[in-house]
Amino acid sequence: MLQRLLSLAPLLIALSHPIAAIAQDSTLVVAPLLSPPTGLRVGDSPDDNGHGVLARWSVAPDDAELLVYEIWRGPSPTAPDSVWFQVGSAPRGSEHFVYFDEDASAQGQPNPAFVASGEPIHLRVRGRSGDGRLTAWSGAATGVGKGNWFHRGKTNILVAVLLFGGAVAWFINSARRGKELYIRPIPGLGAVDEAIGRATEMGTPILYVLGTGTAGDVATIAGYTILSRVARRTAEYQTPILVPVNDPVMLAMGQEVVKEAYTQAGRPEVYRADNISYVSAMQFPYVAAVNGIMRREKPATCFYMGIFHAESLLLAETGSGTGAIQISGTDQVSQIPFFVAATDYTLIGEELYAASAYLSRAPAQLGPLKAQDYAKLAIILIIIAGILALTLAHWDGILRLVRTPV
Repeated sequence: MLQRLLSLAPLLIALSHPIAAIAQDSTLVVAPLLSPPTGLRVGDSPDDNGHGVLARWSVAPDDAELLVYEIWRGPSPTAPDSVWFQVGSAPRGSEHFVYFDEDASAQGQPNPAFVASGEPIHLRVRGRSGDGRLTAWSGAATGVGKGNWFHRGKTNILVAVLLFGGAVAWFINSARRGKELYIRPIPGLGAVDEAIGRATEMGTPILYVLGTGTAGDVATIAGYTILSRVARRTAEYQTPILVPVNDPVMLAMGQEVVKEAYTQAGRPEVYRADNISYVSAMQFPYVAAVNGIMRREKPATCFYMGIFHAESLLLAETGSGTGAIQISGTDQVSQIPFFVAATDYTLIGEELYAASAYLSRAPAQLGPLKAQDYAKLAIILIIIAGILALTLAHWDGILRLVRTPV
């Protein structure tokens, strides 16, 4: 037995040296944790809807050795490390981080990172170096996100709205006091009375096309305002007006607009509901039917006011072939060239929207129109001033003045 133990002694001695070496080497490679950031505070993030909190801390003493700060969230300040998860990061030197998440669910599942307004949010911070070394954790801190009534970063928008609203009120009052508000002459609108008079002299009807949009489109609504003005004049001259539409809702609106215009003109007995007709909801059947009306009725004047697509040139060419005076207007940029080429007068973009104020001269409509003109002028001047300031003086003060956070 003693001989066996003596024979195993060299082996035991040999095995003891690597173990000691490993133990000795392990003390060399395990580096102590870097110093953590301190003074973590979590509070409401200002100027948001309550789904964000603001974390602030003092940089770690070893900040120069770090690459980023990691922000982690947990269910409670004393929760075990295994249930904490990272919600963001900030570069070294940073002393704050805005944690914002307003999505309550992600891919149909509850979102654990969701920041619920009014509920406590528990965060802690640590640093990570470029070679993977970590700092110790900062102490956990708790904050609550709350919704804010006013976004201070959008004060410039508030000022602009107040200035624009004041300009609208001032111009409306000026128009009501009898002051003449200048509006740039629009040839297409100036020719409306001439076109109606021509149809009256020739004894042929007027065709009014509202396009292939819907009743809720802005251009279609603008077309209805012009229709009201045209229908009032046709009622005075007792000239028939034909309004084919492609939508049942537009049919009801068209009949009501024309009927009201005839009533205001004092000629309700002249109104005929059959002249405002529903044709088809499909694009090209509708166009074919309208073209057929042109060929049969030979209207002296054709109005195209609203949203138009591929049918614009088909309508305008047919009307031109009948010898009618044609006045068009649309906000569809791709169709404006066709109307310009094939009709006598074209209202381009905002001219269509301004038609109601131009024709009625009502103070309530002239005021906003003039205010918009001055607002556009102010925007142009601000853009020019900003370009000059950045280009010549390298000063971005104007840019910061008009910049608005999302």
